[in-house]
Amino acid sequence: MRNILERLLREPFEEPRVQTDRQTQSLRFDNFHVQSSMRKNAPLELDLAYTGAMMLFLLFHPCPKDIWIVGLGGGSLSKYCFHNLSASRITTIEIDERVIALRDQFVIPQDSDRFRVIHADAAEYLSGKNDVADIILLDGFDGYGLPFNLSTQCFYDDCYAALRHEGVVVANLLDNDAQLENCIYRIRHACDGKLLRTSVRRERHTIALGLKQQNIPEWQHMYRNAKEIDQSMGLELSRYVKKIEPFE
Repeated sequence: MRNILERLLREPFEEPRVQTDRQTQSLRFDNFHVQSSMRKNAPLELDLAYTGAMMLFLLFHPCPKDIWIVGLGGGSLSKYCFHNLSASRITTIEIDERVIALRDQFVIPQDSDRFRVIHADAAEYLSGKNDVADIILLDGFDGYGLPFNLSTQCFYDDCYAALRHEGVVVANLLDNDAQLENCIYRIRHACDGKLLRTSVRRERHTIALGLKQQNIPEWQHMYRNAKEIDQSMGLELSRYVKKIEPFE
């Protein structure tokens, strides 16, 4: 009986739901998992720890011209990058128009010269694009987890091709995903072996960073930069630099 109840609770909703409590507003696809979270008293800040860890790209490319984000959700990364990186253009690709329809509830900016949300399948949209982005953040999930078409070797190869020189692709992956190590291997293969990974233990996420760069900075250099960024932007990058490891 318990297993049946848990299975029913884990079944995705017919539509994405916005749930509100005293302090936060969240986007959910089922009763068990928070897809995105926004603090009511700080709607432009990053609430979930893994989103802060994804900002590690700043260690390798501090002044990106174009940031592309796969997966809108509640817009946490899109909003944060838009408001804190004033020299960057933000392009977010979201396949589910029902999620896009909730953008006002999460204080997501309207489209402009610097900000746009595109309704498209990211795998199809990125196919054939070359040298269009400095940073690509992969955070696209549905009610069942990481979609197949956003985890193939072909998709990661397309992401790498879409990066400009010195670009970075950052992937949010779930520790309980049976395909975790396969995804990391595919990203590493796409990025010619230049991949780092770190963990967000309290939320059970792995963050993989693929680099389109000739050299990977030494750990001490990354840590010093992380501490400086933490002080200037209120992030906790140094916490995740401590856990960075190369993928062998």
